[in-house]
Amino acid sequence: MAFSSNGFSMFVLVCLVVISSLSVASCAGNFYQDFDITWGGNRAKIFKAGQLLSLSLDTVSGSGFQSKKEYLFGRIDMQLKLVAGNSAGTVTAYYLSSQGPTHDEIDFEFLGNLSGDPYILHTNVFTQGKGNREQQFYLWFDPTRNFHTYSIIWKPQHIIFLVDNTPIRVFKNAESIGVPFPKSQPMKIYSSLWNADDWATRGGLVKTDWSKAPFTAYYRNFKVTASTSTSAFSDSTWQNNELDAPGRRRLRWVQKYFMIYNYCSDLKRFPGGLPPECKRSRFL
Repeated sequence: MAFSSNGFSMFVLVCLVVISSLSVASCAGNFYQDFDITWGGNRAKIFKAGQLLSLSLDTVSGSGFQSKKEYLFGRIDMQLKLVAGNSAGTVTAYYLSSQGPTHDEIDFEFLGNLSGDPYILHTNVFTQGKGNREQQFYLWFDPTRNFHTYSIIWKPQHIIFLVDNTPIRVFKNAESIGVPFPKSQPMKIYSSLWNADDWATRGGLVKTDWSKAPFTAYYRNFKVTASTSTSAFSDSTWQNNELDAPGRRRLRWVQKYFMIYNYCSDLKRFPGGLPPECKRSRFL
């Protein structure tokens, strides 16, 4: 879509100045500039000069978008306001992914629920086409009333999932014990809103109430802080392999009070023994 306002021209100019000045580039995004609507037709819409995007799901189709660029390491921030009311059966997915049978992927998925019941935030990490590293959480707020920030920090040393800048999960690089880590495949950003009532809510027992359609989720304030050269990672901020003490405390708080599933605790699922990375860190 063409977009030629003076405001957008200034946005591009500021971004170019920032990126040309820093080896780690940080820039607020514009949905016209940074993303393509990939499916769903007019169920996906961009508003407010590229600052707001909505996805909708109705009885015919859901919708989705993807970034124009690929990223290899960095921080991705996006503010979302999820489907309000009875969202049972719906899934809002927001994730990074490469392509192909040995793809890497870093997932946020928001599983809808009946009115008044909490959303479930589902996270997963795929390496070389293999996932099965799920952790699930309740959120400590209503994600449908206001926008909240969901972030992925992806470094060669670890992946950190954050909600409103509170870390909820850390997946550390465990290549030293034979666990693949996503570090060589650039990934695009994807998001979609779709019907998954065969599994999303209470294992598929609660179906989508189509009388409530269309279901709509909103996105704003996309920001990417990405490396523009490998030398960027000589910076001490990027080389830091651990959360600081306040971050570790917040992580423990979330995992103690809001985690509802952790693959590293599911002995029935892995009768032959937990995956090797589970023995290395309680925060995977």
